[in-house]
Amino acid sequence: MNPTVKVIIPAYNEEESIGKVIKDIPTLVDEVIVVSNNSTDQTEQNAKEAGATVLLEKQKGYGYACLKGMDYISNQNPKPDIIVFLDGDYSDYPEQLIEIIDPIVKEDYDFVIGARTKKLREAGSMTPQQVFGNWLATFLMKILFRAQFTDLGPFRAIKYDKLLALEMEDKTYGWTVEMQLKALRQKFKYCEIPVKYRNRIGVSKVSGTVKGTIFAGIKIIGWIVKYSFTK
Repeated sequence: MNPTVKVIIPAYNEEESIGKVIKDIPTLVDEVIVVSNNSTDQTEQNAKEAGATVLLEKQKGYGYACLKGMDYISNQNPKPDIIVFLDGDYSDYPEQLIEIIDPIVKEDYDFVIGARTKKLREAGSMTPQQVFGNWLATFLMKILFRAQFTDLGPFRAIKYDKLLALEMEDKTYGWTVEMQLKALRQKFKYCEIPVKYRNRIGVSKVSGTVKGTIFAGIKIIGWIVKYSFTK
């Protein structure tokens, strides 16, 4: 029996890329949910035209958008087996979704991260501050929690029941690291799959701004420190 897979895509002003992302998602996915995070361009219209379910979240923040998608799914029956999170900027390769969910489907993993390894990254696709931030966060998780993560990549899959068990709460930049820390705490069976990564369409709302970079760094380190004192 094939698993039911739903994709949640947070999107803020991604009118040029969102259609491409949706088009490249494998047909095995049952529903693509685009959460427009207060977009002011044609993101919502383009996503609808590409066949996605479009939700609106006025509160700005990556976590707010992800939680909106989860709330929508919580009202559905039957519930999906797997949730995939994917960015709307076309930096990931949506067709690799099959590789991301394979460990869950075939080997009963709970949680899979798409790791943006250096040899598979397009030149310039990650800023120096992103590379350093990923290294620092995963290094700290390795030292403090014996984690095997190498990336905080946004392209990820998780069993739906396991996602609910995490009781996610971060509304902004700490969403990805919160999920990984809580998965470690609950001793989920997890792994990473190397994924390709290219230069995004448009300007990043996080790493593309000084404010975004600083706040993301503070949030990520804050979650790690918090969990290091509550082991």
